[in-house]
Amino acid sequence: MANKITYDPNKKYTWGPEDSFILSGAEFGLVLNTLRAVLSTEEAARILLAARANEIIEGTLGRAVEDGIAKEVPDTQDANL
Repeated sequence: MANKITYDPNKKYTWGPEDSFILSGAEFGLVLNTLRAVLSTEEAARILLAARANEIIEGTLGRAVEDGIAKEVPDTQDANL
């Protein structure tokens, strides 16, 4: 008799983009309402705004690197070895 596979929260798992996970209506409602409650807070609004600002500044830095304005700093750790 083969051993039954059981979930261990201490292990990492993987799945493919085509795999499906099924939620009951109650589970879906809980997840949806929880996300809505968290995202409607002032702190969430600030964090989402900060994330958007980060995207803008990363994009600006990326263009500056591509245009030769910002230059990579050599890793000094390798030089000390």
